[in-house]
Amino acid sequence: MKIDVAVIGAGPAGAWTAYLLAARGARVVLVDPSHPREKPCGGGVTARALDLVADGLGALPSLVAIRSARFVDSTSGASVAVPFAESPVPALSVASRAQFDAALVAAAERAGATLIRARATSVTRDGASWRIACANGALHRAASIVGADGANSLTRRHVARPFRRDQLSIAAGFFAHGATSREVVIELTSDPPGYLWSFPRPDHLAIGICAQADAGVGSAALRDRAARWMEAVGLARGTRLEPYSWPIPSLSAVDLAVLEVAGPGWMLAGDAAGLVDSITREGIFFALQSAGFAADALSADQARACREYRDRVHAEIGSELARAARLKAGFFRPTFIRLMIEALRESEAVRRVMADLISGAQPYRGLKWRLAKTFELRLAVRALRRR
Repeated sequence: MKIDVAVIGAGPAGAWTAYLLAARGARVVLVDPSHPREKPCGGGVTARALDLVADGLGALPSLVAIRSARFVDSTSGASVAVPFAESPVPALSVASRAQFDAALVAAAERAGATLIRARATSVTRDGASWRIACANGALHRAASIVGADGANSLTRRHVARPFRRDQLSIAAGFFAHGATSREVVIELTSDPPGYLWSFPRPDHLAIGICAQADAGVGSAALRDRAARWMEAVGLARGTRLEPYSWPIPSLSAVDLAVLEVAGPGWMLAGDAAGLVDSITREGIFFALQSAGFAADALSADQARACREYRDRVHAEIGSELARAARLKAGFFRPTFIRLMIEALRESEAVRRVMADLISGAQPYRGLKWRLAKTFELRLAVRALRRR
């Protein structure tokens, strides 16, 4: 029997799910009113993420190959650049999300998926199938649904439960039009706990700050914090600033242990499933990875698809994200931030570890052990004295 799937949301998770299923002969409708569009995230695409989509995309969209990540302390004026190793596929690139998402959607359509440019307004179970009602009055049916419609997922609200405020972060800042670079700039901050960033896209900088939604700091205050940081660090002077804010899932280890990602006839992927690194807030790789898991499960055994998808997500993604969640509090403490800047300035080995962590080449599993092996004696003594 031909697989019949409706995918809600045409970002990386949804478009890649649609591509993989359509390429295997499934009947797929991809429901989304606005993709592709520019999005207010950093837009970082790691080499491991590109590996997942390279065969399906063919020619990659325009990417900025990042040469280094500069960590700064705007209070003291200290900074250090962490270089990425030269390779045919850059360890970290930054994409225009409009172009990257458009390439994924085009791949899905070439494979045979049907793009429905309409907003889904409800998703309801109707016997053995699902009814997807759209704002334009159209009604679509499918045997299975994949919700890939972001942190505010309509699908998630209908099949599970929406994210609580304490399970979300708010990213706020500016697109700085007319400037770009080959370097990412990052500053960890304890007030509010999180980090500030500048990511260079092909024709602008994406600059912002991310903090927990329940930290008591609204998007306007976060943008003001980002603006003051831009001035202190000397970023984007003379550019046209376009403000943005956006929610990002940021789950605790406890949340991830009981995360609802699938049920009878439904799956959630990417941000809609909460699959985002709570330290770096990187989600594109996990969106594409969960899309692959969803397509594999739906293509293999319909009766076991949801269980297989849930088990694989928890084992291969949830466990890694839980490690990040457990480390998160320590990452943004003032003592750790100062020590990290010193370690990066003095130790090439620590710089290599950080470069691999940013690019996704170093998982959180084994991170402490690798740091312990590379932590020079003088840095270890300094850390013990500070304790």
